Amino acid sequence: MELEEQHRGGGERWRMRHLKELCVFLFLCLHLTKAQIRYSIQEELKTGSLVGNIAQDLGLDLKRLRSGRARIVTGENIQYTELQADKGTLIVKERIDREQLCGDVTPCSFTFEILLENPMELHPVTIEVLDVNDNAPTFQNNHLEFEISESAALGSRFVLESADDADVGQNDLQNYVLTSNENFVLKQHVNPDGSKYAEMVLQKSLDREEQPRLSLKLLAVDGGNPQRSGTVNIAIIILDSNDNAPVFNQSVYKAVVTENAPKGTHVVTVNASDIDSGSNGLVTYYLSKSKAGTAGLFEIDEATGKIFVAKEIDFEKDRKIEFRIEAKDQGGLTDSSKVEIEVIDVNDNPPVINVMSFTSPVSEDSPLGTTVGIINVKDLDSGDHGQVRCRIEGNVPFKVKSNVRNYYALITEAELDREVIPEYNITLVATDTGSPALFTKKTFHLKLSDVNDNAPVFTRNMYSATVAENIAPGFSVLSVKAKDPDENQNARVSYVLEECQIGGALISEYVSINAETGVIQAVRSFDYEQIKELIFVVKAQDGGS
Repeated sequence: MELEEQHRGGGERWRMRHLKELCVFLFLCLHLTKAQIRYSIQEELKTGSLVGNIAQDLGLDLKRLRSGRARIVTGENIQYTELQADKGTLIVKERIDREQLCGDVTPCSFTFEILLENPMELHPVTIEVLDVNDNAPTFQNNHLEFEISESAALGSRFVLESADDADVGQNDLQNYVLTSNENFVLKQHVNPDGSKYAEMVLQKSLDREEQPRLSLKLLAVDGGNPQRSGTVNIAIIILDSNDNAPVFNQSVYKAVVTENAPKGTHVVTVNASDIDSGSNGLVTYYLSKSKAGTAGLFEIDEATGKIFVAKEIDFEKDRKIEFRIEAKDQGGLTDSSKVEIEVIDVNDNPPVINVMSFTSPVSEDSPLGTTVGIINVKDLDSGDHGQVRCRIEGNVPFKVKSNVRNYYALITEAELDREVIPEYNITLVATDTGSPALFTKKTFHLKLSDVNDNAPVFTRNMYSATVAENIAPGFSVLSVKAKDPDENQNARVSYVLEECQIGGALISEYVSINAETGVIQAVRSFDYEQIKELIFVVKAQDGGS
């Protein structure tokens, strides 16, 4: 007896069935927000203090915050605040010291983004930190000493060390007060950057024989409430005659230096002359005390007036540096001038890539333009050095698209097929436009999830077998095999007999098939004189839905 299975229908007797899976894919989209939330808080607030009600100010309910997994993502100094999504509030997470955070930069603020998913929303939040008067003016030294000739001319000026106050605005240093005396008055000056310094001006001639030494105090006072102050003692030693003070040949010296210039780089030379003869005409140069942020950046040769770089300069911190210099003769007379140094940016910061959201796996049937990630790219440099371009490296079906300044969406640009390529390594390259250009790479590992887009396929077009009559029921006649390139349940193949009749009886009265293995067995003995062949159809179907 001969048993055959043949293809039919379009030349194929085997018929196959599979159910395509209905896959609902939630597209990620970036909702551009034009309004920026801004809060103002005082520094030094206790941990847990309320900053603001994010839910109320964004017009979102608490359910949306929870379902969207609202969280603080990339930004500067995000360690200072915490989002309580269950309450919709933003609170202080860590002590904020305005002076440590911003120095003398005003206004002092930091910005971060709050991210919500499904759909994706990005809300920028700026926290302005207000100053409290928690710092008193301080002098670098607690004692100043001047040696001044008794012949010093009336109107001679003596620059005093400046006080430094880490606070800003009204809480910053406001004025100086010199203890009352007959010989000197105080003259105060304001630099272009707003810092203040003072000079003692001789208003009454000195007499060494009458008073060889003067003791004064300089008081630096801020404008806070309560008011704070700092004091330095001034000792003035009266010397024998020295007729003329040094005089700088410029009131302002201007120079340019590139950031990261090596230590010892010559910046500018200052010059002062003194028409006195002998030791009284010998001039020595000094740097006046600078603001805390720029102290120690430069040094001066006391004999030549040459100013050199003393330590690394960072354009991102100091774009213009101003300080005062003094020239002092051996008789104690002085003059002062100002130095302004412009710092030139060099491309020393590569772009920084921050991943704000990344979804893996994604469905292989995702349509073109599906967003799989949101990326933030920043560069601390300025101008062209800080401009960044992003691209995808290699030949992969993805691209980056800029939605907002410094933000990029990683999206699909071709159809995906898990059965061809089940996963991708997507390398994002961020390159600035500086010279030489600096770049940063980040690789994303993306897996594709399966959809039931493939039907089972039999390994042969036709199966046949020959068996003897009178075989026992349960005899294995032959096996069929179908494969499905999908995975998991979508690739699980089961076999069934298509109902038909042979000699007036159902095919199932002759043979059966194991649904899992595809093994076909005789249900009963065959009688060659009654039936010489069986022709029937086996269907293979997957477990997809």
